[in-house]
Amino acid sequence: MAKKSRGLNAGKKLVDRRKKARWAKQKYVKKMLGLKEKADPLRGSSQARGIVLEKVQLEAKQPNSAMRKCVRVQLVKNGKQVTAFAPGDGATKLIDEHDEVVIECIGGKMGRAKGDISGVRWQVIKVNDQSLKALLKGKVEKARK
Repeated sequence: MAKKSRGLNAGKKLVDRRKKARWAKQKYVKKMLGLKEKADPLRGSSQARGIVLEKVQLEAKQPNSAMRKCVRVQLVKNGKQVTAFAPGDGATKLIDEHDEVVIECIGGKMGRAKGDISGVRWQVIKVNDQSLKALLKGKVEKARK
């Protein structure tokens, strides 16, 4: 392994060395090449609007044995399909097929799935421009669209 340059005029060489070494870091490569935005169905945005295609139930990972209530959503902006979790007790009863929903990232580590629902990275926050939390609490009625 080559030794680090030292001395009065070593600055340029040290900068070049650091630039080259940064490409060994996975986080740096992902950021510089824009790989997160390319792979992300939401294209880097925090929220996206979509149409509900179907309601699905996914089995939780071990050691849990629950059926997690989710919905298949087709995004308006690019037509991609994603599975989004419907948080709250009885939330899927308020979401029907062909409803317009807004989804956001669940917030798992490194942008991945959270908890025991494998492969699900998004959650529903609005149904037909009504907050899902407010609908669950009974503060607002579901809007017809």
